[in-house]
Amino acid sequence: MCSEHAAHGRYETAVDVHHPTPITPVVMAPAPLVPMQPGSVPSVASVVLPDGRVVTGYAINPVQPEPVAAKPAVSRAAVNVAVGGVGFLAVCGGLLLLTTFIAALAALIHQLIILAAVIFGGWIAVQVFGASGHRDGTTVNIRKAVFKRNHFHG
Repeated sequence: MCSEHAAHGRYETAVDVHHPTPITPVVMAPAPLVPMQPGSVPSVASVVLPDGRVVTGYAINPVQPEPVAAKPAVSRAAVNVAVGGVGFLAVCGGLLLLTTFIAALAALIHQLIILAAVIFGGWIAVQVFGASGHRDGTTVNIRKAVFKRNHFHG
């Protein structure tokens, strides 16, 4: 090294320049398709690459995605909730009518019992207070009767 370059801080070094070598793409022949019966095990296929390597494997068909079904405008859950609400309202209305009918029937039975008591009580009153005017029957004076050994002697 020269002292003049060392004084100024310059150093000379050998530089190696490397240029990358382009890789040519390998054009591969398409793998032969092996006919397959539905539901059977496919046969093994072998492919010889241009560089001499052998690749062996099964021929696999690409998986087709399932077609997406169109979503309905209204979800099933919303329809179920709405139908359940309508059914609940119908049941509540029916129960309201049923309880009203039972209450009306109970009131009718109550009124019929009171009417029967009034009519029967009136009939008894007529029998008791109306019999004092009639003297056609036999009158028995119970005060003079004698009871001996649970037998009535009149």
